[in-house]
Amino acid sequence: MAGSTLNETRQAGRRVPIVASLIVALAIALMIALGLWQLLIRLPEKEAQLAQLAANPARPPVAFPLAPDDSLLFRRSAATCREVVGIGRAGAGGAGYRLIAECRSAPDAPTFKVQLGTTRDPMRMVSWTGGAVSGWISHAPDATPLGLRLIRRVPQQMLLVADRPIGDLSANTRPDVGLVPNNHLAYAGQWFFFAAVAAVVYVVALRHRWRARREA
Repeated sequence: MAGSTLNETRQAGRRVPIVASLIVALAIALMIALGLWQLLIRLPEKEAQLAQLAANPARPPVAFPLAPDDSLLFRRSAATCREVVGIGRAGAGGAGYRLIAECRSAPDAPTFKVQLGTTRDPMRMVSWTGGAVSGWISHAPDATPLGLRLIRRVPQQMLLVADRPIGDLSANTRPDVGLVPNNHLAYAGQWFFFAAVAAVVYVVALRHRWRARREA
């Protein structure tokens, strides 16, 4: 009788909490699914995009797109700025700052952005009245909050990067596909790691709980 009671006590102490286990299992399954999504979907998509970007500079020039179109990044293009709405400044990494003009090709036309050149002087400004500009297509600086970008994909406005700097500005950096990040393999590894850590932590927590009940 005493042995039977002891066995029942041990079995009760080793019971797995159903609700907590279900929550942990769902969390682990979600993390594994996110890892597989990064590995099997996002990584091939990004590799295909990088291959396209690497080939774009050698392709024929295209009209500058006013609507976002990532397939045209790094393509040669040209536009005529007939009205300079304003000139702003944005960071350019090691190059300092880039001066970006907001332009119109006609009085009622939508605006587009032209990167005029770079400078290391944070107060430097140029006087530019517009004209024909040739260069390549890139992304304009994006002020969208990071949190919003994580929730949904927000298309970035296109930017015409001038191949000849305006005035005494330094030349813009040439397009380099090597500067485009491809972190999806690392993201997949992170999700798999998080799933493994969650599983280990939960198992350790269960063992600690069972041990505490046996000693009680």
